[in-house]
Amino acid sequence: MKNKFKYFSTLILIIAIYTGCKRESDFPYKFSESGFISNFDLRRYYKGSELSLNPDAIGGAVAIRGVVVSDFRSGNSAPGLIALQNSRINGTADSLRGISFNLGAAAANFVPGDSLHIKLEGGLLKRVDGILQITGLSVSAITKVASNRIIKLQAANTSAILANPDRYESTLVAINNAVYDPEPASDVVYSGDKKLNDGFGVATIRTSSSASFANTAIQPSGNFTGIVYVTGNGDSKKIEYRMRTIQDFFYVPMPKLSPAIISGFLADPNGTDGNYEYIQFLATKDIDFSVTPFSVYTNNNAGATTFPILGWNTGGVRTYKFNLTSGSVKKGEFFYVGGAGQRINGSASTVIPASKWISSVDYTVLPGADGVGAITGNLLANSGNVAGIAIFEGTNVTPNTIPLDVIFYGGANGSFYTAGPPEAGLRITITDKFATYAGKVPQEYYGKGTNDISKRFAGFPTAVSFAKLGGIYKATKGGWEAVRTMTSVVLTNTSVLSAIETGGITTLIDK
Repeated sequence: MKNKFKYFSTLILIIAIYTGCKRESDFPYKFSESGFISNFDLRRYYKGSELSLNPDAIGGAVAIRGVVVSDFRSGNSAPGLIALQNSRINGTADSLRGISFNLGAAAANFVPGDSLHIKLEGGLLKRVDGILQITGLSVSAITKVASNRIIKLQAANTSAILANPDRYESTLVAINNAVYDPEPASDVVYSGDKKLNDGFGVATIRTSSSASFANTAIQPSGNFTGIVYVTGNGDSKKIEYRMRTIQDFFYVPMPKLSPAIISGFLADPNGTDGNYEYIQFLATKDIDFSVTPFSVYTNNNAGATTFPILGWNTGGVRTYKFNLTSGSVKKGEFFYVGGAGQRINGSASTVIPASKWISSVDYTVLPGADGVGAITGNLLANSGNVAGIAIFEGTNVTPNTIPLDVIFYGGANGSFYTAGPPEAGLRITITDKFATYAGKVPQEYYGKGTNDISKRFAGFPTAVSFAKLGGIYKATKGGWEAVRTMTSVVLTNTSVLSAIETGGITTLIDK
């Protein structure tokens, strides 16, 4: 009998310990006598189908309270929806959640910072167009108890949002260090849907045509604040992101995330230059050029007295074009574009493997691709005025097309930009050297604004030397951990490929 008593006593103790250790989420949700429920808990009652809201259905709760984060005053909030944030009472910071209320035209009566108490009975919790929201409530269910409350702002990347949409949906979220993809021209405005890439994924930034800032020109990169909505399921989930006002954007120059970056070049090989000059690129992702073609341009200002009115497509003795339409390369590999000689340092030197060449052209007998560029014996300048190299995605390049990466090197003179009218010159992009905006003023050409002559690699590599462009590139997010510098690596006829592909070459890091 004593043993039985001990057995049952032990069993009761184990059950008590187990019960005491169970997580709060293992119990039915219970609420204080105040009757308020948090968004955190309300969202857990939703099981994928429409839920009628009443105390029995939501653990005895009768109301919700929170702070409005949506703003209809600039005309860009989701139609009819107010977004309300709150946290669990005495809860941790990670209990901050949002819920949208569909109030129709009455939603415009509420502004950010309004503290509301909302009676829930009679409402429906359901997804409409993918957005979890409460419908069926009248304005009489809402009591405004205060104004100008502090709004908690979350910061998250797109990957985190897609991985945990319940945490971020209908809340105010900052997406920082993001770029538009593709990079916009200076006349592109907010109106419509644009793709925003923060290096972790993509969000669709949506601006109504009736928004007060709809016709404001966008800047290519920066920090964004807005209301997050997540639509779709599984792999088809998408982020819809809405800025509330133009003040929700802060310009931060961010280099474009480019699939390939310029990592070096040979401008003065041993012996004759013609057909033995080349450019080295470093792939930051896998590229199949037959699926995603690119184009590469060189610019030579030697003796030039006219402006490149057609930009990189000016042709003649000023620019020369290569089309990259076949072959492939893996992330972290180097590839080459240039003369048909395919040698490391002139006609008598080591052969660079054919597999490394994506485009090799005998430019001493053939004009540039698409007629851009005259036959030349000097593709890359090795003295005199400033010279440049640019890579573009696609082969249909116009004077307004923005390059993926661009560099300039050489002397301090040359005719490469005119304020016009019409304004014309060689387009640049945001890199370790260049910024396409100064404040809110566009400066999309080399030689304009802060993109002055000093933003080049000053001087030329020494004779029979490879110009190695060292630096550290952030392969996941784009941009530079350390800016590129130009170093001359002297080559001989027996130099091997490792001389130009190791030691100081731009390094990939995942950040």
